[in-house]
Formats: sequence, C-alpha cells, structure tokens
Amino acid sequence: MALNRRELLQWMGGACSALALSRFAKGQAAQGGNFLPTRQSLQGYRIPDWFRDAKFGIWAHWGPQSAIEDGDWYARNMYIQGSDQYLYHVETYGHPTKVGYKDLVNNWKAAKWDPEHLMSLYKKAGAKYFVSMGVHHDNFDLWDSKYTRWNAVNMGPKRDIVGTWQKAARNQGLRFGVSEHLWISYKWFAVSHGSDKTGPLAGVSYDGVDPQYADLYHDADCARFIDKLDWTDEGIPAAWRQHYLDRMTDLIDKYQPDLLYTDGHLPFEDYGLKMVSHLYNVSAQLHGGQTEAIYTSKLASDCAIGTCLLDHERGVSDLIAANPWQTDTCIGQWHYKRGQKYKTAKKVVDLLVDIVSKNGNLLLNFPLPNSGELDFEEMTTLEGITAWMAVNSEGIYSTRPWKIYGEGPSTKVKIESGNFNEDKQKDLTAEDVRFTAKNGTVYAFVMGWPDKAAVVNALGLASPQNAGKIRNVELLGHKGELKWKQDEASLKVEMPEEKISDVGITLKVELGL
Repeated sequence: MALNRRELLQWMGGACSALALSRFAKGQAAQGGNFLPTRQSLQGYRIPDWFRDAKFGIWAHWGPQSAIEDGDWYARNMYIQGSDQYLYHVETYGHPTKVGYKDLVNNWKAAKWDPEHLMSLYKKAGAKYFVSMGVHHDNFDLWDSKYTRWNAVNMGPKRDIVGTWQKAARNQGLRFGVSEHLWISYKWFAVSHGSDKTGPLAGVSYDGVDPQYADLYHDADCARFIDKLDWTDEGIPAAWRQHYLDRMTDLIDKYQPDLLYTDGHLPFEDYGLKMVSHLYNVSAQLHGGQTEAIYTSKLASDCAIGTCLLDHERGVSDLIAANPWQTDTCIGQWHYKRGQKYKTAKKVVDLLVDIVSKNGNLLLNFPLPNSGELDFEEMTTLEGITAWMAVNSEGIYSTRPWKIYGEGPSTKVKIESGNFNEDKQKDLTAEDVRFTAKNGTVYAFVMGWPDKAAVVNALGLASPQNAGKIRNVELLGHKGELKWKQDEASLKVEMPEEKISDVGITLKVELGL
C-alpha cells in the first residue's frame, strides 16, 4: 500500500520522527510506537507486561438491549418471526412493523447505576482491569459519539457510559478497556428490513426499511443479508467500512483505552490495520513512547506474530500457550436475562486458575440489568470470588506458567483450544492441581479441600519435571505450623484441622537453589 508523507503523519498523529520515517521506508516500525497500518509493521508489537501480570478483568456488557432484560441479541431476534424474543416483543411492546428497536432504546434508564461503587467492588474482587462495552451489533454507541445520533448521551440514560466507566476505573487504579462489536452490524441488523413470512402481517415490512432510520438499521442494500448471518467481511460496502473506522478512531481518541476488544477477527483489512496502529500509537504518545495498549482478535492467524492478543470467547486452552492470551466469558448470558442461572464462584475460580496456569487471563462479564445494579445472585458470585482472591491471589498476579500447567483427572481430557468450549472442561476437584511460578516459588493450586493430605506428584524428587529439593511449603490462609514431606514420588502436605476453603487452596512451594 503506497503512503505519502502527509498520510503517514496523519496516521501517526503528527508524532513522526526521521527515525520513524526511515523505518517506514523499510516497511518496519518500533514496538515503542509509530506503528504503520500494515501487517508487517504490526508484527513488531508485543503484549505489555501489565496485562501479563494482571490475570483478571471484569467486563460490563451493558447497553440498550439490557433494558429489555431478556438476554442476548434482542435487537436482532425481535425481527425473526417465531423466535422467543420476537414472541416476547409482540406480546410486550407490539409488532415490529409498528414498534421497532428504535422505540426501545429510551427504555434504558440506568436509574441505579453507581459506577464508582461497582468499580470498588470489582477491584476488591481482584480485577486489575475493567472493560466497558462501547458499541454492540445494535449500532448504538455508548459514548458521546461524533458520528451517530444513536448514542447514550443523546438517548436512553443520556450519559457518557464509556467515559464514566473510564473515570471510575482509573480512580480505582485499574486499566481500562472497551469492547466493540460494530463491524458486523451491517449484516447482523439486516433482519430489521424483513417481514413476517406468515400470519396477518405477512409481507409487511418491519420498521428497518424506513429511510429516516437508516443510520440505525443501515441502508436498504443490507437486506440481501436477511436470510443468513455470514460472519465475514465479504459483501460489506466500503462506505460502512470507513464509517466503522471513523467511529473507532473517535472512540480511541476520546478514551485512550488500554485494551480494545473486537468481537471477531481484525476486520476490513486496511481499515482495521489503520485502527490498530492508531490505537498503539496513541498509547505510545501517552506512555513515554512505549505502547501499553492491547488489541484483541479471535482469529489465531491475526495474532500469530505480534499484532494482537488472541481471545477465546467462552473458551479454554489445552496447553501452555507461548504467547499471552485471554478468555472472555460471562457468569450468565452476555446481556442481562431475568431468572438466569449464574456460574458459581467455584466455577469462576476453576476457570481463572486453569487459564492462568496456561499463560492466559480471564475477562469475566457481570451483565447489568436496566437499573445498572447487580442483582442478589450476581452479588453472591462476586462475593465468593472476592473471598477466594483475598486469600489466594498471591499465586495469581504477576506469575508465569511453570513447567506443566497441571495434573489430575482433568488433564486427561483433551480439549482443542478455541472458542465456546468451556463447558467441555471437567469440574475441578481436590484431585486436580494447577501450577504457576514467580521468583523461585511454585504455587500449586489444589482445586478442592483434600480429605487428609494434598499430594502433588510433579513436585516429587524423581518427577519428570525435575523440580528439585523443596525448602519450604506454606498453605495460603493458614498461619499455623504445616506438616509436609517431599519424597521421590511426590510432595505430601497434611491438611490442618481448620478447613480453609471448599473452592480451592494454594500451596506456596519454595524451591531450593
């Protein structure tokens, strides 16, 4: 792609140096910033240490669709005749020929939203970074958007949701991220241009065809995607790609996120590369020339060399990855649903420890209802995580993988790394162990309360891992004397009479020189 000097200066925010231009001429760029919008240049990117040390983040996947409190993808499914949400919509609000999504966005009130309080709870629970949803597939921006009237400052809560979350996160010393789900909206929202196939209103167009709302539902050309949601760039027009880039650039410039999450792959090639390079260069300008920002993609080839962080949606890995990665998951559905059964604190801790042992981070969504206030069951899960992290987080933060990620029955089940496989992971028990390491110390997480003694085979003197002689063993959360023995076969640690936790315990094992 040919670039002139003026274009390069514009992409780099005017922060170009002679050295950067020299690197540009060679098709290269420095990790410290001045990235070019090319695959080659972005290969020089590396994941910053803050993310490798953080391990745990919390996400608020919250927007106008949350106001209905009927779960995921409401804005799309309300236009699919026969779906549960279509039936709910017709019964509750009216037929989508007359009452469309445009008429629901002002139902989002955020009447009890206290971001400072929530952020204090999330920090106490051990989160080191927080992610706000910026825009979902519904094409509604949650900030004071420069490029669309359909935003949270103009409508709904009439507040800058992203900016307010950002302030609360940084007040608590947390890194701040934003998720974008916008790129696929042109296809995702095409169903709003459809109509019922049967019944008294068969063939009568839904409200998405009204040209005065094309800036929400997209132009008439998107109707060719009504019948199939093809999760690719193919067929999406250049005008939408540019509009997407404009909105993402506006988001980056206004909020300088430490993490930008894309729901999918790096989209639209040249447009996406401009977005990512801009994110990294803005970050470098803010951090003394060092890029501290992260961009995530769910496509492994995007992140094979530098470029980005690989994210697995509701996914786990079967091995220790060479590069840091992230699982994003939710305690329930992504958007709030009344009566939803949530993950327990035990399940979340199992995921966290397993992911961290394999060089990953966990980003966990707590879906907020219309009010913006966590419900009782969500608070129960959050409090359980908080209690466990208060005792065991030493073995989580700033650690790195050990020689193996774990041992026990769960390691015998092979799971191919990827998305939507977390339910294939066996529930962890006291027979399962996960490992992390830091400063000559190995942390062995025993994922339950052992009956009498914890046995860790990998820490035996004759184990294949060759751990060496152990100098000392502590049980985090236990202040009394601890009895332990290392022999050729294993490390055996007698459990104290007082039970520390049913969720999981941490043995802090100091190795000899």
